[in-house]
Amino acid sequence: MHQRRIPEWLRHAPTPSVRGFATLAGTEAMARGILISVMPLEMYRALRDAALVSEIYFMVGLLSLATGLMVPFVSRFMPRRWIYVTGCAMFAGGAAMGAQGGALGMIAALAMITAATVTVFVCFNAYVLDFIAKSDLGRCETSRMFYSALGWTVGPFLGVTLLGIWRPLPFMIAALAALSMMALFLYLRLGNGKLITRARRPAPNPLAWMPRFFAQPRLVAGWIFAVIRSCGWWAYVVYLPIFAVQQGLGEDLGGMLLSASNGMLFLTPFMLRWMQRRSIRHAVRAGFLVSGLLFVFAAILSGLPWVTVASLAVASVFLVLLDVSAGLPFLMAVKPSERTEMSAIYASFRDVSGILTPGAAWLVLLVAPLPGIFAVTGVALVGCWHLARQLHPRLGAARVAIEPGPKLDISLPLTRKTG
Repeated sequence: MHQRRIPEWLRHAPTPSVRGFATLAGTEAMARGILISVMPLEMYRALRDAALVSEIYFMVGLLSLATGLMVPFVSRFMPRRWIYVTGCAMFAGGAAMGAQGGALGMIAALAMITAATVTVFVCFNAYVLDFIAKSDLGRCETSRMFYSALGWTVGPFLGVTLLGIWRPLPFMIAALAALSMMALFLYLRLGNGKLITRARRPAPNPLAWMPRFFAQPRLVAGWIFAVIRSCGWWAYVVYLPIFAVQQGLGEDLGGMLLSASNGMLFLTPFMLRWMQRRSIRHAVRAGFLVSGLLFVFAAILSGLPWVTVASLAVASVFLVLLDVSAGLPFLMAVKPSERTEMSAIYASFRDVSGILTPGAAWLVLLVAPLPGIFAVTGVALVGCWHLARQLHPRLGAARVAIEPGPKLDISLPLTRKTG
């Protein structure tokens, strides 16, 4: 009797590859990128109060931190593949809720999308560590950034443009991208990761390593650099579009500027070469000083809205420079025997900046207009320039070309780019 041959892709799961993970990351960038400039505008449109928007983002930041801490715990009782699928479904559900509009709908949408993003992020990194060899991690990160660049560059401006054509449209596209991400994940058949064997030692507990972390000033400084750099992006992504609306500059300006800033990712190879000819210390100090002064300058001249917008746009170029350079001091200060534990502590900068920035903005708006947020951000950036004076003048001069830095994901309102 003739037997039908079972297709190869059904009999054997495709081997997870760098390209597969990069494609998965690119699909996620499409979903997040198209909403990153839409959400602040819609939140402000629904609430009509920048201080209340800051309060909501502060609470959502706490939710993000709690969700990220709960994912490893939940994975003990729920297979990782279903946690990832749940994250994709939550993102699509949050986008659908955002399409409905209304104050409560937008708050719920932001909360769901934020929780979904951090859930997917934790699972994605776990899968990468399971299936990608250490020698290929640098290539995987480079491919991830390349495949994600288009979504982060085109998405913000496209989102606000589609918002003006038909309000639900960007939310519907984001939901479709999230479902496509789920379908691609199921096609890759990553399962629950590699089989877990008996541990040779207890799993690392980041809280137990906190005393060791605080005992090393270089690590603390590197973590502070990451937090304040991410706060700079928060101020740019959330409060620049609100400022533009308040000044009558149009709702699409923020998305256009964010797309242009994300397009600077294509210039990172040239920034790396510039840094190689000088030093990491020089790049870090230049990035913090110039961006900080431009944020302060933007606040002082807020009576001239276009000057403020131009100053912040130029400042974002130096924030991208910090994405390239400011994570390296931490990486190069970590002892190889402590890298896993200290990396877990380092990763907390995304959630901390997501709480610190809207919390500080909330307080500032109680006593000052919105440009006060830019001033406080600028002072914090300049403070990091002063702190970076303690870095060794030749830090990493011979190694920067071959050692990859920490991931450039920025803790953005929908949660890193980024970065």
